[in-house]
Amino acid sequence: MADPGEHVQSGIDEKTGVPILSLYDKGSYMPSEESMGKFDVLVVDIQDVGLRYYTYYVTMQHLLDACAVYGKKVVILDRPNPNGFYVDGPILDMKYKSGIGSLPIAMVHGMTLGELARMMNGEGWLKDSLRCDLTVIPCQNYTHRSRCTLVLPPSPNLKDMRSIYLYASTCFFEGTEVTAGRGTAWPFEIYGHPAMEARDFTFTPRSIPGATHPRYQDQCCQGVDLRGIPIEQIWEEQVNMNYLIDAYRHFPADSAFFMRRNHFELQIGVPYGREMVLAGASADEIRERWTDDVARFKEQRRPYLLYEE
Repeated sequence: MADPGEHVQSGIDEKTGVPILSLYDKGSYMPSEESMGKFDVLVVDIQDVGLRYYTYYVTMQHLLDACAVYGKKVVILDRPNPNGFYVDGPILDMKYKSGIGSLPIAMVHGMTLGELARMMNGEGWLKDSLRCDLTVIPCQNYTHRSRCTLVLPPSPNLKDMRSIYLYASTCFFEGTEVTAGRGTAWPFEIYGHPAMEARDFTFTPRSIPGATHPRYQDQCCQGVDLRGIPIEQIWEEQVNMNYLIDAYRHFPADSAFFMRRNHFELQIGVPYGREMVLAGASADEIRERWTDDVARFKEQRRPYLLYEE
């Protein structure tokens, strides 16, 4: 189990003897010509959670880039998107393109990886506007109204469905000095800081698998516990900026809330998010800024959908 951003080397699968080709082994996210020459068909079978800053689709994009360049066929074994029942958040301003956001899509795009791959092909988003030879094997009995319970956690810090649903709102803390609970049993279901004011919930991040060096390790954090919020309420609220605003209002006045680098902008994808929080805007006022983005993206993605909305 690797931590986020940890270097992963190539190797051999112990049980089968099949080579494992790391996508991060040679300093480039796009596989080398040597690696691409070792197979004829690329099969993509991975569980995504449907957010622009959840980077599985970025990895898929690099693979599709390589397959388009080297003439390899791609078969995607599609899986349901647990956040596929809504679209929310701004479209990425491409001046903030990064490893956690590489396409001009809504923050919660509501698409499966198969649908998103079709959109990459159709919109000319692959390298040099090339197209890859793409086949998507669709899910059975799935629609964009489905509520899907995942059997296995898709990654070490998304441990259950509550964290997967809250992730669209609490991942914003990754761009601030507030922790979203990495190093605890409830990542993305809690938030806090050692100097947070007027809080009655505390937690202490520890070094654990998947979070071996969490922020504020072994320090007691004052914070907020979101585990009691009904799942249906999280569904209804969708992207909820109130958690971020609450943390900002209870943060020490003499300390910087947002990280100095632009990590928050890379997540939200637009410049106005930070500006509006600092100016005291409400969650509804911030959401209003991306309403047109949501409507525009829904229309743009429509030709690539495989499942009923």
